[in-house]
Amino acid sequence: MADEILEVDLLAFETGSDSQRRAVVEGLIRSLRTGFAYVSHDVSEDLIDTAYDALERFFSLPAEEKARFVAPGTHGQTGYTGLLVETAASAEVADWKEMLNWGRDVAPGHPLRTRFPHRYHDQVLPEAAVPGITEVLNAFHDAIADLQRRVLRIIATGIGCHEDFFEKMLVDGSTLSRAIHYPPMDSAPDAPHVWAGEHADINLITALPRATAAGLQVKLKDEDRWIDAVAPEGGAIINTGLMLEIITNGTIRPGVHRVVAAPGQAGDRYSVVQFCHPTPWTILAPVSTCTTREHPQRFAPIAAADALDLVLYEINLIEDARA
Repeated sequence: MADEILEVDLLAFETGSDSQRRAVVEGLIRSLRTGFAYVSHDVSEDLIDTAYDALERFFSLPAEEKARFVAPGTHGQTGYTGLLVETAASAEVADWKEMLNWGRDVAPGHPLRTRFPHRYHDQVLPEAAVPGITEVLNAFHDAIADLQRRVLRIIATGIGCHEDFFEKMLVDGSTLSRAIHYPPMDSAPDAPHVWAGEHADINLITALPRATAAGLQVKLKDEDRWIDAVAPEGGAIINTGLMLEIITNGTIRPGVHRVVAAPGQAGDRYSVVQFCHPTPWTILAPVSTCTTREHPQRFAPIAAADALDLVLYEINLIEDARA
């Protein structure tokens, strides 16, 4: 079925026969017609559990304690973001969620820090409030970043490029990990908030190893209906972003999704996602393998930094931009 989210085996691509590799590539590209795929992986389940335990301790702190870890001027690229701040570009009310954001530092003298200071700000993590959380979250970030790099090798093959096509643009890229706490919906204010409104991600791809409760839904583009997405045991959800749409000339469209509580669903929801970004100075443009007489070039080149800043403005993460 065209609307089916398929599960593909990352290790079969990396260690399998030629026919197994082809099957993985074909399965992933087919599944990404929905904007989503399930990828079995070798990331430590113990690491994921440990990260969730540390994050739950942080989000359980009083609001004034969590607010100590806000990083002004970073546009939500590190530190804490409180409730009712981020707003989906198509929504009229803010999302009912709070977040902790982090990435990896680059060297102090690196030109990326000079040109993009809000993208490469010193990381703000709540080590003082939750001792040991920095080591755990950095290990999680590195493991998922490697998973995404490996998935992009499959995608590169599937769009007719060299397997290494994405490798260089990912070195010191501004890849962002985000822990999200969705409080119970019965505690939301009077406005008709949802956990996260309908949206597409800006980046290349996004990875979600698993969440603690249901809620993620995928919009099927050709049928205008929603289906649930739940990571299988030992697997991760991968969804596509707007930057990949540009590179593939629309061959792979961004995965549209939302996070909603089912009627009567009680309790919190936690998820930890990672947005895979190229270096900000990467020029995004359609590759020749996806540009043909039948599918002429749809997108003009744009710098990754400019594409991201526009979306950050649209979702209300640039402080005081709309004052």
